[in-house]
Amino acid sequence: MNTREDNNTAPDETGKMTEVVERNIKALLERKQQEDRKRPFQDKVADAITRFAGSMAYVYIHLVIYGLWVIWNLGWLGLKPFDESFVVLAMIASVEAIFLSTFVLISQNRMAAQADKRAELDLQVSLLSEHEVTNLIKLVRAIAHKMDIKEALNPEYDELSKNVAPEKVMDRMEKHEQDINGKTGS
Repeated sequence: MNTREDNNTAPDETGKMTEVVERNIKALLERKQQEDRKRPFQDKVADAITRFAGSMAYVYIHLVIYGLWVIWNLGWLGLKPFDESFVVLAMIASVEAIFLSTFVLISQNRMAAQADKRAELDLQVSLLSEHEVTNLIKLVRAIAHKMDIKEALNPEYDELSKNVAPEKVMDRMEKHEQDINGKTGS
């Protein structure tokens, strides 16, 4: 049975999250709103265009416009064609594609920068957690030694009691990646 004491993120009897989780959610939402307000106007425009271009309304509008264009210029409506070879239509579609791809790239670059910031925050939180857990292991092990508990002598705890050096982990990861790439010939 999960009680509030067992799991600080479980909803309480009223369905509300614990105060810490609520505070964190509010802080993250406020930060996101601040960042949205600080975004340059051109980023907001690019995001709005990208959002609209990715909607079904955009598809429907294009189906109607391009459909009418084609039907008109095929002579099916009995009106005089204005683009019989569809060169103008092709040019308009090409220019639109150029601009849309640029707007999408602008939005993707911004989202990639946000993802990088989040990944860095995740890394910082993970490193802090690792440091805290390491210190807790040292403390619990010291208590176990003091109480003469034989599990405190487990040699695994020697390794777990060492602080992690992120730069050494990165060096090992790069070395393993080079070894793998060297074996595959990439």
